[in-house]
Amino acid sequence: MAKKKTIRVRQVKSGIGYSKDQRATLVGLGLRRMHQTVELEDTPSVRGMVNKINHLLVVESAE
Repeated sequence: MAKKKTIRVRQVKSGIGYSKDQRATLVGLGLRRMHQTVELEDTPSVRGMVNKINHLLVVESAE
């Protein structure tokens, strides 16, 4: 079975002061606090969420 690709996402900026939908996107990605890192499956929907709030995140390849 092929290994699924993942990306590692780290929150580097607070969601305070940004719109409600951007804060909801942080929660949807599983990020709750600053400098928290999550590993997510690399799908088009996750990429869209990351692109929406890319100013709050650092994205790395998780291999």
